[in-house]
Amino acid sequence: MDHVGSQAYRLSRKIMKREFARGGKLQHLALLYTQALICQTSQTAVCNQHHSLAQQFSRWILMTVDRLQSNKVMITQEQISHLLGVRRESVTQTAGALQKDGMIACSRGCILLVDRPTLEENVCECYAAVKEECERLLPPPKHPK
Repeated sequence: MDHVGSQAYRLSRKIMKREFARGGKLQHLALLYTQALICQTSQTAVCNQHHSLAQQFSRWILMTVDRLQSNKVMITQEQISHLLGVRRESVTQTAGALQKDGMIACSRGCILLVDRPTLEENVCECYAAVKEECERLLPPPKHPK
């Protein structure tokens, strides 16, 4: 399921295995990425068990806009409900509350982050934990201008 528009490079498994076996920069970066992904997955599991849906939703929005480097996310509430493992109606209610508080703006298939500082004040510590670990492990993304 495509959640947001983005670009990626494709590398054949044969080439990836050969380059990984060389033990160079590609192997190092792949291992760092794997470590960051395990951190994110583990923290998300903890977050889903211990934090409110509003905090989980806020964490997801912040992590997504960080990766996109855009305050606009093209995604439906139905897709978010699948990602967070909750009912769509719960996502609609949560998004409505965040919109009422002026943190986001929602329209059909689009969420716009309006007030990042306030959203960051209201998100759980899981967002900062994953962000800090990713920044420690991975080089900043290079985005075409």
